[in-house]
Amino acid sequence: MSDKTAEAAVKATGAENTTWDLTDLYAAVDDPQIDADLAEAMAQAEKLVAAYKGHIADLDAVDVYKMLEHYELLSELVIKPQVYAYLGWSTQTDDPKWGALLQRTREHATRVHQQVLFVELEWAEVDDAVADRLLDDPALSHYRHWLEVERLNRPYMLAEAEERLLSEKATTGIQAWRRYFTQVVSSIKHDWDGQPVPLQVLTSRLYDNDRAVRQRAAEGLTTELKVLLPTTTYIFNTALADKASNDRLRSYPNWLTSRNLANEVSDETVAVLIDSVTSRYDIVVRFYKLKQQLLGLDELYEWDRYAPLASADRSYHWSEARQIILNAFADFSPRMAEVAEMFFKHSWIDAVVAPGKQGGAYSHPAVPSVHPYILMNYDGTVRDVSTLAHELGHGIHQWLARDRGLLQSNTPLTTAETASVFGEMLVFQSMLKAEDNPQVRLAMLMGKIENSFATVFRQIALNRFENAIHEVRRAEGELPSDRYNQIWLDTQRQMFGDSLTITDDYGYWWSYISHFIDVPGYVYAYAFGELLVLALYARYQEKPDGFADAYLTLLSKGGSDWPHELLKPFDIDLTEPGFWQRGLEILGDFVHQAEELAAQH
Repeated sequence: MSDKTAEAAVKATGAENTTWDLTDLYAAVDDPQIDADLAEAMAQAEKLVAAYKGHIADLDAVDVYKMLEHYELLSELVIKPQVYAYLGWSTQTDDPKWGALLQRTREHATRVHQQVLFVELEWAEVDDAVADRLLDDPALSHYRHWLEVERLNRPYMLAEAEERLLSEKATTGIQAWRRYFTQVVSSIKHDWDGQPVPLQVLTSRLYDNDRAVRQRAAEGLTTELKVLLPTTTYIFNTALADKASNDRLRSYPNWLTSRNLANEVSDETVAVLIDSVTSRYDIVVRFYKLKQQLLGLDELYEWDRYAPLASADRSYHWSEARQIILNAFADFSPRMAEVAEMFFKHSWIDAVVAPGKQGGAYSHPAVPSVHPYILMNYDGTVRDVSTLAHELGHGIHQWLARDRGLLQSNTPLTTAETASVFGEMLVFQSMLKAEDNPQVRLAMLMGKIENSFATVFRQIALNRFENAIHEVRRAEGELPSDRYNQIWLDTQRQMFGDSLTITDDYGYWWSYISHFIDVPGYVYAYAFGELLVLALYARYQEKPDGFADAYLTLLSKGGSDWPHELLKPFDIDLTEPGFWQRGLEILGDFVHQAEELAAQH
């Protein structure tokens, strides 16, 4: 193996020993406390049934509060073992011990959930006048918003026996398919000069400055995805059919309604967001034509999308990334940096690239009595620095909101992305401010634009693909692989226009994106969060005094109120028709700045 290819396959980043410590949850995969907590959760569920089932409509506010305290306690007992199992399995998807524990905790959680389904069902059926009176009672203020949101599901709930049956079958149905999909994709290993490298290494090579390396990585990924295509196609068809069945049983008007309800936004608001973004694909075309010019290429292909400009081609050691992020957070708010520092000091992050580890990145809130955990695959790129800032933004949000309790600490996916994207923006602006070289500044600006495009335009293009496959699957039945390929190519080519040549090989790349299987309808939340952050950051620049305190207060409220109410202190109105267009104009201005900088060189 040549030195160059060896370096391309594996390189030292300083994150090789950055693994998390899960002992704040349990001591080991066979810790007897796991079974003790699962048993206690069931015992508490049985007590809840004995005390309240059939009586919720007759409870006063104080009794409803006591019931929800009890419900929250047993929910934490049943969730904590699941979180531990999932985190352990995420880093070792090929270890049967972790897979067995994950399945066992999920099966037990299903049984507990079936016992306590009555809480949601009976509350939803409480007479409107009685419910309104209870919601206005100060004794229930702590749980008010959770109770409000639960009543949104009233038109789509089934009878208790039917709900119990759906819950029972999900464990061996869609949940099992999701786990299998992750294991299949995580098993990808491609031969790179005699060394097997996982998916996350292949995708990281798409950011290499060497065009031959990028093309080779793209071809390698396509090769591996083709091998798995019969399996991934079957999983997709099964997952789409499962969702269609559930949506039909619950009488949802469209495939996205359930996700919009969970995100606490209307179908109409989401439709306006999607239409606004797709109407400005011209910004994407402008950007990639500029990038082609700066790279000096006659034609851009899909493997050139993430090519760095020469002046931005550098790696960041883990310790350097840590310091960059903490400094940027501290400049905004010392409290924000203090919380972020805990993730590093106490081993709440798993960043090493390892065989069998799940790809991508996430921050898991775990349970309020413990703390969040962050998973990523750190390869030392500037994009990885941004990803780390992104996940720390989530982690800070989850940590600050933990006092809201299990039922109201987590936010809808739309506003959850706000904290993560804001963290990215702080780090980018800090790095840009510290850079004097105009060429490097241009490269950094181009990188930031590309990240924003990946969050806004690409995610909406993914939404257009996802929307199409749900609708076509329901109309035509099981789809062959090449039908998925063609829909994928059509929706991606619409975004890039004539600025990028997308080959037919790229048609297979839908098949490793886990969000389509894990959380149907999720992806538009990224665009929602990015455009919201652009508005928030503009407010910060206009009126910096007191902004940091107000922002941390926003995060500390978690999911305890409607998104539009939480954002009122910032004079942001998500229901205003022109809101999304203003965020898109900011992205257009970024491209204009890059064009002006490029013209000076």
